[in-house]
Amino acid sequence: MPTTAQGLEGLTALAGRDLGRTDWLEITQERVHTFADATDDHQWIHTDPERAKQGPFGGPIAHGYLTLSLVIPLFGDLLRIEGISMSVNYGLEKVRFPSPVPVGAKIRLHGAVDSVEEVKGDGVQMRLTFTVEVEGGSRPACVAQAVYRHYA
Repeated sequence: MPTTAQGLEGLTALAGRDLGRTDWLEITQERVHTFADATDDHQWIHTDPERAKQGPFGGPIAHGYLTLSLVIPLFGDLLRIEGISMSVNYGLEKVRFPSPVPVGAKIRLHGAVDSVEEVKGDGVQMRLTFTVEVEGGSRPACVAQAVYRHYA
């Protein structure tokens, strides 16, 4: 069950709060191929399962940017925001990919609100740390510090 924030006050109250974890999402070869087609990145470690078996990961892996892009829909499973006019993804402070995501693995998102500050134009800026975990993995697949702006 996602956290629901009401307006800018509700968002401000989330500063320092752990938003929890999403359900697991399986990374399929079809999803990897679709991402490869969308980004024109057809490197064999992602798109050639037979060749990838002989590669450094023992099989195909998801693109790092595919993993990062899944933060967007998964974040919606952690936080719902009501009573505002607009939200924008303002950018990323830092992104790292400590371990690969093998095709067939399941991932989930852990989110924590680092800070919430007022910004010009009747809004707030929210900094979050997102960690993409791999089921059974000892290290995260992605750690990103994201910045969002929300306006009344």
